[in-house]
Amino acid sequence: MFCPIPIAHLKPLPRIALLLIALLTLGTSLAQEGVEREGYFEVRSASTESVSGVHTLDARLQLVLSSEGLAALESGVTLTIEMQMQVIRVKRFLVDSVDAELTIRHELEFRPLSQRYIVKNLNSGDQDSFATLYSALNSLGRVQGLPVIDDELLEPDREYRLRLRAMLNTQQYPAPLRLLFFWRGQWQLQSEWYEWLLER
Repeated sequence: MFCPIPIAHLKPLPRIALLLIALLTLGTSLAQEGVEREGYFEVRSASTESVSGVHTLDARLQLVLSSEGLAALESGVTLTIEMQMQVIRVKRFLVDSVDAELTIRHELEFRPLSQRYIVKNLNSGDQDSFATLYSALNSLGRVQGLPVIDDELLEPDREYRLRLRAMLNTQQYPAPLRLLFFWRGQWQLQSEWYEWLLER
């Protein structure tokens, strides 16, 4: 004899399960409608200048989320966008060496109650609020006066080059989400390295 389970005894699905269902449903509907938008990250320009003995970075990045990334954001998934920078010592007869690395991480979150996009710098703790996703991503893509390395830490009379890239970091998510991201190419958002010589 069939005995229905009382509604009071039903447990709500964990948030991670709800997110997985939402993302899988969205992926299917987008494929059927043919409206899926590809995302991409690109470093448009980057340069450094010495300010009081410290090399600072100015850069412009183009950050475009895919349809799946946008849907995940609006479903409650906080996205981690990071910029990776390397200081490379040029060697004449040997392989160049990475002498310093810097990673700047930002969290991008959508809050449905206030309809605001929140950008938090995980390195400094600074936080800003934006009315649109475009303005939030535009802010993330504008880097100005970011301290990179003290000139005293560099060897005199040596040539250095810098390189910068941006990526969507999915390593901090639970295993089920990471597995989903792995099989969906639009989650592998990463720009090419942008390189230039350090002027001293």
